[in-house]
Amino acid sequence: MMNNANEWQTALPDFLLEAETLLAKSEECLNHLHLIRNDSDAIDCMKISLSRLAEKAEGLALQAISEFSRHIQYLIANAASPMELHDQALSALHDCLTLLAWQLELIDTRTGELALDESEQTKLIATVTLQIPQKDFSYKSQQRVHHSP
Repeated sequence: MMNNANEWQTALPDFLLEAETLLAKSEECLNHLHLIRNDSDAIDCMKISLSRLAEKAEGLALQAISEFSRHIQYLIANAASPMELHDQALSALHDCLTLLAWQLELIDTRTGELALDESEQTKLIATVTLQIPQKDFSYKSQQRVHHSP
């Protein structure tokens, strides 16, 4: 987290430039997946780009962007059939990337604050979860196994 406004104002332009690059790369990979559905390189590229965006946002204490990026990346990484993303799944992912781009534009350049209603993020995550079936194994199911008598 930045110590003062001067550090924030110095770091923000670099972050925004890198974030735009990472989002553009994710969009490029998504467009590629519209053409070639089973391209593991494009899927990996999206996961890596979203993970890097999350790390960079976390470094500037932009929790909403960091958590949203990580959640999208997790849903892609935990897909039951990552090589079978259909049009609705790709469309939902596109909507998430569009929201991320929009949120980057809303960051207050003086304070670093991002005032937003997280309901749109929540709605998009729910849509992506419906469109990209997840593997059955999860942290919660793992806990149930360890705590069952």
